[in-house]
Parts: sequence; structure tokens; C-alpha cells
Amino acid sequence: MDKFVIHGGKPLFGEVTISGAKNAAVAIIPAAVMVDGVCRIENIPMVSDVVIQLEILRELGCGVRLLDKNTVEIDSRALRASSAVSDLNRKMRASYYLIGAFLGRFRKAEVAMPGGCNFGGVRPIDQHMKGFEALGAKMDIRNGIVYADASEGLHGTNIYLDVASVGATVNIMLAACLAEGQTIIENCAKEPHIVDLANFLNSMGADIMGAGTDVIKIRGVSELVGGFYSIIPDQIEAGTYMAAVAAAGGSVLVKNVIPKHMDCITAKLAEMGCEICEEDDNIRVTRSGDIHKIQVKTMYYPGFPTDMQPQLAAALCLAQGTSVVTEGVWENRFRYSDELRRMGARIQVDGKVAVIEGVDKLTGAPVRASDLRAGAALVIAGLAAEGTTEIEEIAYIERGYEDIIEKLTALGADIARVHFDDAPAVAKAN
Repeated sequence: MDKFVIHGGKPLFGEVTISGAKNAAVAIIPAAVMVDGVCRIENIPMVSDVVIQLEILRELGCGVRLLDKNTVEIDSRALRASSAVSDLNRKMRASYYLIGAFLGRFRKAEVAMPGGCNFGGVRPIDQHMKGFEALGAKMDIRNGIVYADASEGLHGTNIYLDVASVGATVNIMLAACLAEGQTIIENCAKEPHIVDLANFLNSMGADIMGAGTDVIKIRGVSELVGGFYSIIPDQIEAGTYMAAVAAAGGSVLVKNVIPKHMDCITAKLAEMGCEICEEDDNIRVTRSGDIHKIQVKTMYYPGFPTDMQPQLAAALCLAQGTSVVTEGVWENRFRYSDELRRMGARIQVDGKVAVIEGVDKLTGAPVRASDLRAGAALVIAGLAAEGTTEIEEIAYIERGYEDIIEKLTALGADIARVHFDDAPAVAKAN
């Protein structure tokens, strides 16, 4: 097994280039299954979730060719199967987007229930199934496999989501692209990667309007054709590096971002006392003095993103005064607080609310990532802490951050990936 070893206490200086958005990529890659032609997708982040998805497509018989590190060509013309039930599907949440893609193309689907981060219990797909059933599909879940049958056709309809679910919005959008007639999705998610998926599908011949608003209108088309597309920059990766500067100090130019997507994050960092300077598609974040307490509540976009909550909380551990962080999207997303307490943080959690009393310093300790963003929070804490921090379960972190060691090292961080033998720990556990 491998772990990250961080010798902290060093401010960050330099430039970091942000990769393509992971959350956009894991929706766009399944969408390529629906295209009757060749898709060339650029700016793909080669994180483990994306690598797994591409391997799933290969297993299904799609042609997948890497043109360079971040450009992939997908040819799904030979694909005939509508079943994806291998163990690979269970390793990541976004595998369920194949349900919508298969329904759109084949009018049926068999897809294993997804895995991925487990910070909120079992992730329900009731809103997905509600949308598929409204479109005319018969749905069932048996033995951990989702079965969908729309052999009598998919027909446009009006769908109101009970919650603004990103996953349900994506899945319904995929299926509705090739349905007959018009589909209207109300109370839908508005995140940047929803807009990116709609732009990808439109570039392949779909007819989607309203992405980024509460209402998306989709006029079904008979087919999607091949083309070229470049994925947007990753809002959460950019925010993570900015939060790292807030915690460790320094000045970093964060390159290849869409500043408008960052407003909800930069506003809170500025409130904490960081200096934020936007420069076209770059943002410079500087922290030289103390950071200040704030209150923040996660919300659906354009509110503060739940995927940035742990990283901001890690920085707030070093703020002056007492901060209050409220989680408004997921249950049980404060599991990382136990690990931060090992490093000297003062955090009290009550349900969906964490009260963080700032301390003068954090100290390095052995910690364990419990999910992707919790792992990122521990990296941030380790960068700011005195002494050595060792982070285990780094596979979670590598699900969403491309070249994180190389990028942080270029900013002056002392961080390395180290192999270790976990046999003694196993023996002790037994």
C-alpha cells in the first residue's frame, strides 16, 4: 500500500495549472456511448475514476484510444451490449450514468449499483428512477443491479425533481436526448458540469436548452454524431489549491480556471482574509497575515459547494476565532473531523453542523482518508502543520486529483508518495 508523507509548515508559492473537471468528465464519458461516431474529448483529467470509466467502455467493446495524456478518442459504433455489471462499476459512483446512456441508445439497461465515496450512507437513486419511469421505462433493482426497460419507447414529458440532484439531472438528460418529443426537467441541478455535459451533447447533435438554470428543456433527436469537445476546468480542484494557500500561507497563481465558477469559493476565502486577484482565466490567491473566522453553509450551485466543505474546514482550523460550518447537502460529511483532531484541531460536530475553534498550530500525525474530499482536507492540514503527517487510504484522493504530488511539489511543498507494508497492522487487527 501507499501513503502520502508531508513535512509541513512551508508556505506555497508559484503557479498551478488546473486539470479538466472530474465531475464533468465522468458524465461526458458515458454520454459518448450514445454517439454514432467518434468523439474526441480533450482536457480529460487522468484520475482513477476516469481511468476506471474508460476501462468499463473497453470491456463493453468501445474503441478507446489515448491520443495524449489528456485527450481520448472514443468510438462506440460497434457497441451492441446494454449491460455493465462488472466489479469495475461498483468502484465508482458515476457508473450509474450508463443507465441513462443505455436507455437512450438501446431502450434498455442493466447496470451494477455504484460505489465510490461513502460519506452519506447509500446514495439513493430514487430521483433517477422517477425520471426514467416518467419517460416510459420500467425500473427494477435486484441483487445490486439496476434493470431498466423502455422497449415500448421513451417519450418526452415533464419531470419535477424533489431535490436538485446532480446525478438525476445528468441521467435524465442523457436518456431524454434520444427520446421522442420534448422533456422538461424542473428543479434541476445547475452546477457547471451540468452545463458542460449539455454543451457536449449539443455539440454532438442534441437539442438542449436551459442548462445552468432551474429548468432544462430537451427536444429529442434521432441520433447523436461524432465530434470534438474540451472539458471545462475543475472548480473543486482549483478551490482545493486555494484553500491550501489559505491554510499554509503564501501566494499562488491558479491557472486555467473560469473565475465565474469560483465566485462562491473566492468570496469565502476573501472573507477569511485572503487576497484574491482575478486575471482573465487565472486567479491569484495570497495569504500573508492571519485568517479570520467565518460562517458557511453548503448549498447547491451557485451556493458554496459541498465538495469544498472539508477543505475549507481544514483551513478554518487555523483561523482566529470560532467558525461554524453547516452541511446542507449530504449527511455524515464530517467524518474527517476525528482525523483533524489527531492533528490538534478543535472541532465539535452536532449532526450537520461543525463548530471549529481556531488554534495557533496543527501538528503532524498519522491519519486516514475516509473519502475523496476528506482526503484533500487532510493534505491541506498536513501542508500547514508542524512536523510530519502520514495519510493512508490515498486511493480516495487520487479519484479526483491529477498529479497532486507533482503540483504541490512545484509550489514548494514537501510531499511524497511512499510505499509501506501494512502486514503488521493486519496482524494487530487480527
